[in-house]
Amino acid sequence: MKAFYNELFAEGYPPFNKIKNLVFKFYRLLICSVISSIFILYAGNWIDIPLLSRIENISYDLRLKATLPNKVDPNIVILDIDEISLQHEGRWPWPRDKMSYLVDILFDYYNIKLLAFDIVFAEEDQSSGLKILEKLASNQLAKDDLFQNTLENIRPQLAFDDLFAKSLQNRPVVLSFFTNQENQEIVNSGQLPTPLAPASSLPFSSLLFQANRYGANLDTLQLAANSGGYFNNPLVDNDGSYRKLPLLIQYKDQIYPSFSLAILQTLFNTDEVNFITGNNYGGEDLFSIRLEAIQIDMFRIPVNEKSAILVPYKGPQGSFNYISATNVLNGITDPSLLKDKIIIMGATAAGILDLRVTPVQNIFPGVEIHANIISGILDQSIKYRPSYIMAGEIIELIFITLVAILLFSQCTAGWAFFVFISTLSLITFINFYTWQTLQWNTTLATPVLLLCLLYALQMSLGYFFEGKRKKRLGKLFAQYIPPELVEQLDQSGEEVTLTGESREMSVLFSDVRGFTSISENLNSEELCLLINDILTPVTKIIHQYNGTIDKYMGDAVMAFWGAPLTDKQHAYRSVKTALDIIPELSNLQQQFKDKGWPEIKMGIGINTGKMSVGNMGSEFRMAYTVMGDTVNLGSRLEGLTKQYGVDIIVSEYTKNNAPEFIYRELDLVRVKGKNEPVTIYEPLGLKESISEKTLSSIQLLSTAMQLFRQQQWNEANTLFSQLQQHNPNNILYGIYIDRINYYKNTPPLHSWDGVFTHTSK
Repeated sequence: MKAFYNELFAEGYPPFNKIKNLVFKFYRLLICSVISSIFILYAGNWIDIPLLSRIENISYDLRLKATLPNKVDPNIVILDIDEISLQHEGRWPWPRDKMSYLVDILFDYYNIKLLAFDIVFAEEDQSSGLKILEKLASNQLAKDDLFQNTLENIRPQLAFDDLFAKSLQNRPVVLSFFTNQENQEIVNSGQLPTPLAPASSLPFSSLLFQANRYGANLDTLQLAANSGGYFNNPLVDNDGSYRKLPLLIQYKDQIYPSFSLAILQTLFNTDEVNFITGNNYGGEDLFSIRLEAIQIDMFRIPVNEKSAILVPYKGPQGSFNYISATNVLNGITDPSLLKDKIIIMGATAAGILDLRVTPVQNIFPGVEIHANIISGILDQSIKYRPSYIMAGEIIELIFITLVAILLFSQCTAGWAFFVFISTLSLITFINFYTWQTLQWNTTLATPVLLLCLLYALQMSLGYFFEGKRKKRLGKLFAQYIPPELVEQLDQSGEEVTLTGESREMSVLFSDVRGFTSISENLNSEELCLLINDILTPVTKIIHQYNGTIDKYMGDAVMAFWGAPLTDKQHAYRSVKTALDIIPELSNLQQQFKDKGWPEIKMGIGINTGKMSVGNMGSEFRMAYTVMGDTVNLGSRLEGLTKQYGVDIIVSEYTKNNAPEFIYRELDLVRVKGKNEPVTIYEPLGLKESISEKTLSSIQLLSTAMQLFRQQQWNEANTLFSQLQQHNPNNILYGIYIDRINYYKNTPPLHSWDGVFTHTSK
């Protein structure tokens, strides 16, 4: 306390400023400590932060994708019930006599090592008609000895389930079943396979997932098969992604294996499964014992306390060979592709396809998830979290906190940034080293996010009370752009200026068509209201997509993207703005009609390229605007909308910079004031919103234009006429038909390059 008093009233230092400075340092330390404590509590599993868990999952996905082997495992083959199989063999499910034949040919002809069905055979097969024959034998034909004797003779051939079961006997075949963790009134069905062990004999069983219902295979089939396992995943992450899958589940005091674990048991022909355990956070009672690994034969499978394994994806769909089931049934598959292979039968045909969301692909066949697990176990490439890793992660967070408190606040901005980058690099290097070399899945997003937050906090708190940057931006740009964009400029940290510079940008010109004639029929007050009703929604949409209003020119608007804030999506935003403006104006038509105002149509031109931007004008008046040939071309394109009968025209440069949209090519033109030709397009919408019919017409138009430019007049005329018949209101096709008729009578010069020159603005 005495030291604090002496420092506070040191000679030459104003006490008030000293107190303010010390209070500021205290709050700086307090805020950093609170943030770090929250992260440490999360790392120790004492609190849950869903957002942080989501970010951690994203970081896991990125590391997984960055280190995928992307190699095909030849030892596991997926026997695929695909569309071709359904076309040749009939709709699913297939009769069990066909399934019996499939099993026989796989083992007897193709000499496979193991067969696993990622399919549940829950219902009896009555396709043979045996039930009907038995009913006739007990009723109408009960006294017909010939019928009775014949039925007894053919009964074994018609009992398809028995035939299938006979094929499964004494062979390494694994069936699958599913469980349900919800307390729903679902009736159990089928026969469960032999359990691994009683739950009461395993001290960690209370941590395993508890199943309440199940759906399994017919008794006769499961009893004939070697084993079985469940294929559903009770551990799907909140975003629906399959990152982990438990290998054990508990049902009525019995422990059952997953589908993948059952396959491994059958592969090694063993019922013995060893469970490797350890203490859960140092507890001594039985309930603190946690599962750490599962041992089968010589293979150690690292798992967490819930028996979950991190799925060791090898790549996107196709990391295993797929063979169509119909090819196997018909014996046309090369036997060398299946000999001594592990075969997993699943479906990819529409309607029966088992789709899952995974870190490597949003649409991923469930059968291939099991193949990845088996492959990863066999080549021992399973990522895992050692039991002691949590302590190491907490120490890492404490180290980051000390770096932030002791160094960031004491260094200059340059040195603080150097320390930040060095610490970030060290964290990332250690994480990727343990990931690749030790197969450890340690947290990455948590320490990186804490480091970034503390760095940003320490660097920004010193300027909190001043707000100089935001005030300067407000003075510079408040008159040109919406307040929201001024806020973005402040948050971006980008150095901006009003001085002239050259940038890659996009510019938009819009103009109300026929405005002169419209204005002649309205008085001044009505005209003002009409202009306001048009420009207000147009401006809102431009601001919505971060556009800068350059100027209003009566009924026309000029706007640009890419300044003052750099925007890599400037072309996309400008096109999206135009596409949103047109339907918004259509919505206004009824309001205008009710007021007795005429119908309004607008033409929009967009161009992208290098242009000069800055504060330009005179000493009496300045304006933040853009200039250059790129801007002039944008203005010319707006004027061309009337001639081509479209609402929007963009240049080839805009199209190339905004590939998210579907465009219809209009022409190759040379506008007034420019010598170089440019291809112009009409944007139709985002790719996912365009119908197949529209895409077909665009392709047909492209072909017609190619023929036109090759001077194949008759062929081009046929296609343009066909397009005009389907859409007689589109004047573009008529334009080309008129040109063709003209060129037939007055052929172009030999040097003609297909360019149409516009001589007016």
